[in-house]
Amino acid sequence: MEQDIIDRPASTGSDYHRIQRALERLAARFPEQPSLGELAAEAGLGEHHFQRMFSAWAGVSPKKFLQHLSLEAAKRRLDESASVMDAAFDAGLSGPGRLHDLFVGLEAVTPGEYKARGEGMSIHYGFHPSPFGECLLMASERGICGLAFTEPEGRDAALAHLSRGWERARICHEDAATAPLVAHIFATARDAAPGTPPLRLLVRGSRFQLSVWRALLSVPPGALTTYSELARRIGLPAGAARAVGTANGANAIAWLIPCHRVIRKTGAMGGYRWGEARKLAMIGWEAVATGDAA
Repeated sequence: MEQDIIDRPASTGSDYHRIQRALERLAARFPEQPSLGELAAEAGLGEHHFQRMFSAWAGVSPKKFLQHLSLEAAKRRLDESASVMDAAFDAGLSGPGRLHDLFVGLEAVTPGEYKARGEGMSIHYGFHPSPFGECLLMASERGICGLAFTEPEGRDAALAHLSRGWERARICHEDAATAPLVAHIFATARDAAPGTPPLRLLVRGSRFQLSVWRALLSVPPGALTTYSELARRIGLPAGAARAVGTANGANAIAWLIPCHRVIRKTGAMGGYRWGEARKLAMIGWEAVATGDAA
């Protein structure tokens, strides 16, 4: 019988980097569901070695992980997520939302602060390993103002991207200041300490963008939604899906504002700023954490 490994080791970042090529193959051939042998060959590893490494990172075997990412599973989760989101909105949770038992609070800069472009602010940034490859985190005293992955663009491009809109701030490289936040962000529900203070997010955006990002925060881990459904949630017709997609793509705080949980109505994964392989990894990782690993 197939044995699934539930506990993830601390070195998930390096494991992710080693299996990324296999996930890229899966992203390119998602409906075909490549076999274990094909995925292992793509990673340049034997089947046994690949299965052991993948299971250590994902918490389950490659076969089980692929089952979470099948078109049928995606469509089923879209249907199930609609009622979950209804309950969230009815409870007034269109602002803060849950993430691995952590609460996330979103604060928008004022129009004056938007125009000032960070003047008078101090922002620290750092590069850190994560379960999905190296990430860049930017944070001020008022909260996290940027989270991105350095691949495939590279560190300089990722920093330039997150710094847009904060050009007048004092931006300092200080890994020690941001490391505890990264550890907090990527903690699973099992690892999160009771009484952990909420994560605060500080964002720059138009009123429309803010409404989309707040709607995204109502999509819980393990759930999925579509652009047209997000449009409906904020009171717009389904035809506004393209505008919602643009706002989704403008999100500068990956993972915490979960734009990776938006897929196509067909169940196909769709694109992602930081690569379709990473999006698949995130969706599957959350499905495991909220399903099998629970």
